[in-house]
Amino acid sequence: MAYPKDLDPYASPRAFYGAELRLKREEAGLSQDRLGERLYCSGAYIGQLEAATRRPQLDMAKQLDEIFGTGEHFSRLCRMVHKVSRHAEKFEAAAELEAMARSICEYASMFVPGLLQMAAYARAVFRAAQPVARAERIEELIAARTGRAAKLEDPTEPLLWFVLDENVIRRPVGGPAVMREQLGHIVDLVRRERVIVQVLPFSCGVPALNGMTTLMAFEDAPPVAYVEGPQTGNLIEDPALVAKVQLSYDLVRAAALPQKASLALIESAMEDCAPCVPPSTT
Repeated sequence: MAYPKDLDPYASPRAFYGAELRLKREEAGLSQDRLGERLYCSGAYIGQLEAATRRPQLDMAKQLDEIFGTGEHFSRLCRMVHKVSRHAEKFEAAAELEAMARSICEYASMFVPGLLQMAAYARAVFRAAQPVARAERIEELIAARTGRAAKLEDPTEPLLWFVLDENVIRRPVGGPAVMREQLGHIVDLVRRERVIVQVLPFSCGVPALNGMTTLMAFEDAPPVAYVEGPQTGNLIEDPALVAKVQLSYDLVRAAALPQKASLALIESAMEDCAPCVPPSTT
């Protein structure tokens, strides 16, 4: 059983949600395991909600209102929790789990993974997706994305393993200068032995995955997968589905170039981003 840590219920909407859940559960005389049985989840998951380490989901919040007879109390709190994220809405839940992950394995088909993005590259990506967004909003998203890279400062944890489709290193996002800087950042992280990076070359044919896919493993919780598409993101927690995603990722990883050859290909792509110098006329 996971026991909730002491929290200030007014520290955040999520902490308040957890405190209210614990209060109503105890008033109903239910253990975390018993409540989990009624919600078709584990008692440990209920404990994580109460400890504010997991973000509540609206469908479960509605079930809690039915179980406790609280009208729309938990539903309203859940909507409040969802409004206070700095991240893009589709990535909110995955971002919170990413912060707790022991290992993160990702396949990127179009863009450099968010954890590896530099500010100029991220700006180009966000602006392309949101061409009429306020500049302030774009800068908020950039700050949230680059802030995630703080975990790279730890020399050993979490384990970070990325497979990049060759398309990722060839597409000049933001222009040649921005792309050269971005690829140089990846090379530096590899040479510092902080991340493992492989490139899936065009020559491999059709990959086993066709979109951005992330697998996260935890110390004391089941693994999850996150799959992202245009304007959508899907967090997968069902063990059978996560296992299928893991198999697809393993197939992609097996087809990718070894890290040494991948590094050479990335450095070659960097050279292709060198600015063109007109020939001398003298």
